[in-house]
Amino acid sequence: METPFSKPGKFWRGNLHTHSTSSDGRISPEEVCRRYREVGYDFLALTDHFLEQYNWPLTDTRPFRTNDFTTIIGAEIHTNRMELGNSWHIVAAGLPFDFAPTQPDETGPELAKRALDAGAFVAAAHPHWFAMTEGDMLALGPVHAIEIYNASAADDNDTAESSYMLDLMLARGHRYNAIATDDAHFIPNSREHFSGWVMVKSEELSPEALLMALKAGDFYSSTGITISNIEVVPGDYVYVECSPATRVFAMGIPTEYRSVGALGITEARIDIKNWRSPYVRILVRDDTGRKAWSNPIWLK
Repeated sequence: METPFSKPGKFWRGNLHTHSTSSDGRISPEEVCRRYREVGYDFLALTDHFLEQYNWPLTDTRPFRTNDFTTIIGAEIHTNRMELGNSWHIVAAGLPFDFAPTQPDETGPELAKRALDAGAFVAAAHPHWFAMTEGDMLALGPVHAIEIYNASAADDNDTAESSYMLDLMLARGHRYNAIATDDAHFIPNSREHFSGWVMVKSEELSPEALLMALKAGDFYSSTGITISNIEVVPGDYVYVECSPATRVFAMGIPTEYRSVGALGITEARIDIKNWRSPYVRILVRDDTGRKAWSNPIWLK
């Protein structure tokens, strides 16, 4: 069965959710790009808050692209209120510069659809942090992904992970993928930068190729674990190769899971005979708590 690991190209490391002084970040767009490039990232989406108070910024990071580092134009877009009273936070990477400001009566689902129609890769931001309900997510419709990890939320109220929302949606048959992000503002003495990223498989390092790969689900997410291979033989087994870990999980619909564990394991073969779930997703975890998440691999 084809996975991103069997496709041509290489994996590029990137962050899809970041802020600068164009909205509420602490450092300039140029400095944000410089820091990500210097620590080894291949690309960045600078997603400043697309709000009237910041003059509707779509921060132009094109001047900061180099031969070995590129950027995707995007924003964190907002509108009215979700079910429990918090405003919608939606990450959109790949927006055109003429993307229109949010309209006063525009709903979250309408705003997300407009971003999708404009060609963006769209994700629901930090569901756990802002108490997004299942109803909210269902209303949002066919966006591409859910933030399974948001590093900023770890220091704000310890709600970095949102795997519960991904599992609920997958159990209902919705084919969302999962992204890990920083949501970095470069706040001093915080852990919210260089902490969560995506590894995108593409034949070239260009905004267009990266966006195409993101929309196709050709990536995995990480907070420090490297996955070098995933092979799936439906009805038989899943084989995973990774950096040293302590446990590798195969996960499906709620209560459908299997795992293997040992200190320092770098490969795992997990039996999925009599597997009830229509999909399997891989989670790898090491002894420090760092993780990597594959996107769901649909078996049918």
